[in-house]
Amino acid sequence: MTTFRQQWNIETALEILQHPTVDSEIWAEAAEWLILYGPPEIQELLQQASGHATQQNFPELKPFGFDKEGNPCYSVSQLAKEMGISEEDALESIAKKEEKHGVQHLIEEDETTTLQ
Repeated sequence: MTTFRQQWNIETALEILQHPTVDSEIWAEAAEWLILYGPPEIQELLQQASGHATQQNFPELKPFGFDKEGNPCYSVSQLAKEMGISEEDALESIAKKEEKHGVQHLIEEDETTTLQ
C-alpha cells in the first residue's frame, strides 16, 4: 500500500499548487503534503499562510498552547464550534488525517507550552 507521503514529491506538489485549473481536493492534498513533508522553507511559508487564513476566517479561535515546533494547538471543542460540526465529527476527521498522514495531529494540552 502506498502511503500519503509516497504519493507525492516536491516537484509534483509544487506544480499542482501553481496550476490554474486544478481540482480543489487535489490542490488541498498537495498543500497538505508540502506542509507535512516539504522542505522547511516551504513548510514555514504554508504554515504562515494557514495561520493568517485561520485568523481571517475564524477570529474567535485562539490556541490553548503550542507544540514542540511552535505550532499552535486548538481545543477540539472550539474547533468543532467554529466549524459548525459536532465534537465527535471533529475527532473523527482528526483521526482520519492521522491515519492518512501517519502523523499525530491530536495533542493533549499537557504536551503543549504557552508563549509568554
